[in-house]
Parts: sequence; structure tokens; C-alpha cells
Amino acid sequence: MIKQLTMAIKLIVADCYQKSAIYKKYLGVEFGKNVRITGKINFGSEPFLISIGNHVTLAHNVTFHTHDGGIWVFRDEYPEINIYGRISIGNNVFIGSNVIILPNVTISDNVVVGAGSVVTKSLASNGVYAGNPAKLIRTISDYKEKALSKAMHIDSSNMKVASKHIIKANSDNINSN
Repeated sequence: MIKQLTMAIKLIVADCYQKSAIYKKYLGVEFGKNVRITGKINFGSEPFLISIGNHVTLAHNVTFHTHDGGIWVFRDEYPEINIYGRISIGNNVFIGSNVIILPNVTISDNVVVGAGSVVTKSLASNGVYAGNPAKLIRTISDYKEKALSKAMHIDSSNMKVASKHIIKANSDNINSN
């Protein structure tokens, strides 16, 4: 109980780049370098089965399931039955808010997983995936091209100044429609 409380307090004061070290220390999740965690993450009951590569973002409320809880319906007949599976996240990956990742899944390098997706199978490199179940919706190069055509190039180190530019640009977009 003390360990959980200590971890919770440290997570409250940590910035998004410090959280991976806390989860590693207290839960045993494997992390690469430059991992950004932007909110609360549920690493499930077997966090030691999860590995996360370099340059990864986990957005708010990502949930990792490293076991098949549905086998509960067989527990009366098979009291000690369990099914576990590793989850591996590659390098240069963005996982959106409220994504659920099921056991025995590998998310390869250079992947974006859209918010609210359910990842039931491994995802190949260089793709953008979304949905329930998550499916390929475009290549990462197509996404890059589309994103660059809409992107604003603003120095976000000073959010007071940046916010004025962002508000103006979005007002201009609304007025032009």
C-alpha cells in the first residue's frame, strides 16, 4: 500500500518525460529513451510483460491487457487456468488517448494508433491505425504529407505567444469556411 501511494504521489508531480522511470521502478515496465506519458496509464496486472521502445508517446488512459480475463467463464471447470501474453511497442510510436492493447500484440516502428482504438493484433511498421479492431487507415508517409499540409510552425516553448497564433489561425479557418 505504501509503495502504491509513493508511486501515485511521484506521478502527480512528474512531468511527462519522468513518468516512465517511475513506472519502471515501481511496476517493472521496460522503457526505452525519450518516452512521453501524457496522462494516467493502466499497465494492468502483469506490467512486467510490457516493453516500450524509444521515442514513444502514450496519451491519456491507454490500457494494456496482458492476460485474457474472459477465461473466467471456465474457472469452475479449470480453477488454475490462465492465459498471458507480452505486449511490445516499437520505436517512434504514438498511441492516442483511450487506446486498449490486448495480449500478444506487437506494435512495430513508426506507427500512430488513433484515439479510442482497440489493438487486437500486431501492427506492421510505417502505418496509421484506428478503430475497433484497429485497422490500417493510411501509411505513415501519407499521414506525414497530409499533416504537413495542415501544420502550423510555431515555437511552442512560449505558450503565451504561441496560443495567440493558434487562436488567430483557427479563427481564420472558421471564418474562411
